[in-house]
Amino acid sequence: MRNIGENKPWESFDIGITASEYDEFNALMGALKHHNGWFTEEMIRKAIGNLGESLNKENLEQWCDQYTFSKKPKTIAVIMAGNIPLVGFHDFLCVLLSGNRVMAKMSSEDDKLLPVLAEFLICFYPEVKDFISFSDRNMKGFDAVIATGSNSSFLHFEQYFSKYPHIFRKNRTSIAILDGTESESQLKALGDDIFVFFGRGCRSVSHLLLPRSFEINKVFEHIVHQGAVINNKKYGNNYDYNKAVHLMNQEKLLDNNFVLLKETTLLSSPLGMLYYHFYDDVDEVNSYCEEHKDSIQCRVGAGGLPFGTAQSPKLNDYADNVDTMQWLNSL
Repeated sequence: MRNIGENKPWESFDIGITASEYDEFNALMGALKHHNGWFTEEMIRKAIGNLGESLNKENLEQWCDQYTFSKKPKTIAVIMAGNIPLVGFHDFLCVLLSGNRVMAKMSSEDDKLLPVLAEFLICFYPEVKDFISFSDRNMKGFDAVIATGSNSSFLHFEQYFSKYPHIFRKNRTSIAILDGTESESQLKALGDDIFVFFGRGCRSVSHLLLPRSFEINKVFEHIVHQGAVINNKKYGNNYDYNKAVHLMNQEKLLDNNFVLLKETTLLSSPLGMLYYHFYDDVDEVNSYCEEHKDSIQCRVGAGGLPFGTAQSPKLNDYADNVDTMQWLNSL
């Protein structure tokens, strides 16, 4: 996965798979954009590379050593989102490492990558074959459910699966808090937190909290290197649409030709836009975070994650702060 992420050529069997298998998987990186216009080769490699960096023996052992799994294996239905490449991989991994069976229902937006990785895993460990299945129909014969989707999907999850032990997830977003002491490199790294995966992930920053004296032009100045996002047709359409709507409504906007900045206390901005508002003291920041705690996935900057790391979660960074491994252990 690290080699795919870095687009390295196949060099030897040390990589674990044959040259033809590697080349076939590598070719998939460029082909997926025809299946899903959001899945550019760069973004897919970014997702796979990030996961590959976390999947080393030391990280996995430190993570799994926190838990004890000794119960009879259960079958966990995992209903996956499709907003970013391999967004359901962490749930897939949790279910397998906890000794349970995963029954994955893939999103039609992202149904190509995980089955290939599962095939490679089965080549190394044939015994896990009976622990992995993919379903494209109504699922049956499961004991518990992990389901991730939009706010509207959440209502369906509750309707159909609430009688089972479950983890349901709906829309979340992330924020960045600046205190005015940020270096140029930190502000530049903030661009990754905003634009990687075109801002479609729950860990994508969609709102900035800025000290009252902060010059908003500094944000534009240090994210200009992300301007290529506008060349993606889907992103560009969102940008154009939101610009047209706000201009017709005569709403005040800042525009640098690839993202629109709007001053508002609303939390989650549409694609192609970035919300921001100013604060006077840390109490205002804490109050805002507390008010929106059920809708914020992660916090970047002052009091939060280092800039540029939002899209590289660690193995124990659980969605919605629900410890999936502990939940599986409690079934």
